[in-house]
Amino acid sequence: MTTDTDYKNTMQQIPTSSIRKSKGLSIVWLVPLVALAIASWLMYTSLTGQGPEIMITFKNAEGIEAGSSKIKYKDVEIGAVTAITFSPDMRDVVVKARMEKIASRYLTDSTRFWIVRPKVSAGQISGLGTLLSGSYIGIDPGRTGNPRANFTGLEETPIVTAEVPGNTYILKADGLGSLDIGTPVYYRQIKVGQVIGYGFADNGKDVNITIFVNSPHDKQITTDTRFWNASGINLDMNATGIKLATESLATIITGGIAFESLPGSRPSETVASNTVFELYSSKDGISEEKFQQKDTWLLYFSQSVRGLTVGAPVEFRGIKIGKVSSIALEFNRKELSFRTPVSLTIEPERIFGRDVDFTTDDGHALLKEFIAHGLRGILKNGNLLTGQLLIDFDFYPDETKKKMTYESGIPVLPTKQTELEEITENLSSTLKKMAGIPFTQISQDLQTTLQTISTAIGQIPVQELSQDLRTTIQSTNSTMQQIDQLSKTLDSQTLPIISKTLEQLGITLAGLDASLGSDSPANYQLRQTMREVSTAVRSLRGLTDYLERHPESLIYGKENERP
Repeated sequence: MTTDTDYKNTMQQIPTSSIRKSKGLSIVWLVPLVALAIASWLMYTSLTGQGPEIMITFKNAEGIEAGSSKIKYKDVEIGAVTAITFSPDMRDVVVKARMEKIASRYLTDSTRFWIVRPKVSAGQISGLGTLLSGSYIGIDPGRTGNPRANFTGLEETPIVTAEVPGNTYILKADGLGSLDIGTPVYYRQIKVGQVIGYGFADNGKDVNITIFVNSPHDKQITTDTRFWNASGINLDMNATGIKLATESLATIITGGIAFESLPGSRPSETVASNTVFELYSSKDGISEEKFQQKDTWLLYFSQSVRGLTVGAPVEFRGIKIGKVSSIALEFNRKELSFRTPVSLTIEPERIFGRDVDFTTDDGHALLKEFIAHGLRGILKNGNLLTGQLLIDFDFYPDETKKKMTYESGIPVLPTKQTELEEITENLSSTLKKMAGIPFTQISQDLQTTLQTISTAIGQIPVQELSQDLRTTIQSTNSTMQQIDQLSKTLDSQTLPIISKTLEQLGITLAGLDASLGSDSPANYQLRQTMREVSTAVRSLRGLTDYLERHPESLIYGKENERP
């Protein structure tokens, strides 16, 4: 049992502590300070290592998710999507993303963003890797321009990025045709570029097609370079035969653009990027010379113009001087008739060079003189296979004189019917005239005449005439037999005797010639006698020949001596 004494003794033995005031910070606070410093350092390094936050506006955010979708450049992550929201008008989608610090210097006015999705088109297949990994945002870093944080994303993946060397050019055309983004560009059948965009020109009518040509092939594009649409197959049928041309098999399916310098052109300077060129419809068009002067003529046709199309050539004696610019149909209520006005775009420089300008008063005065001398426009068949028509001008002096008129300041030139129409019209006129001939009356008159002749013939004593004719023929046959007998007698009896006599006479004359001499008078007289005898013999032979051919002359005499 503890007593009070023991308790006091125990209390006296316990040491007591002395309290002193600290002169500094306790070491205990060092740990939280170090932790705070480390946290501050980590926060600082995190804030300084982060890139800027940007906002990208898209039409839709298909395949993009906040917190998981990335921003990649060459398949390397340089940013991440942090949030997705809408624009104030709810028409667009705004994607917020945090970029890496290394990308800060490349976020400029020229930077482009787009969503990479799987895509299969006629020209290419892209984005197949996103089928497993999901869609992401691609970036084309801007090398130039001012820094910015708000961007408008592209709806399509760009064909060419800033890292690809080359130049862009703009082609002006009437329409896009079969061309599309990704359509290849060829130089001598080798692919050197592609179409990267298209849109309307400032005038709202033409189409501007933007192409990119890779380096070093862009050095081939100069002031003399011409571009043409190489899509599909170019089939040309002319007097030299059939020509089939295409750049490659791909152009038949997806289309294409080709270019080259003008034939025979001298080396010229290269052009700057974004230079505007004209896109020709075919390769043949690049060789056509361009003319500055253009005039509008108007023609009226009353016949069918089937086969005549806008763009059809206008020729003068087979030489192209323009083309058809429009075709319409006009109704005349008073005459209840139709006619077809055809507007022509004429290039006078093709005919006269720059010496004559048809757009001036002097040019129109010369045109009036041409019309006065028979200048006419006529429809002609330009292709027998397709039935295409063209308009040809020529001089027809025999045509009715006409004058040139004007409609709204545009000269109206006279036209001429085609040869087929003239033949048809003449045939129709002839048929109309023939329709007026009274064939029925003529037939009746002819029948009456034939009956009259038949009646007159019936009154002739045919039997008596026939008997007299038989008697005459029998007498003629008897006479001919006698003449034939006489001719035979002359041939068999008389002529041999005469021949023998002549032979003896020749022998006698030879003897006389030998006895009398060649120069004697007797010899001369004998020669004369021989000539006369020879003449008589020839006459007798002629008589014999004549009687053989004409034995009836013994009765009736010669033809010119008959009564």
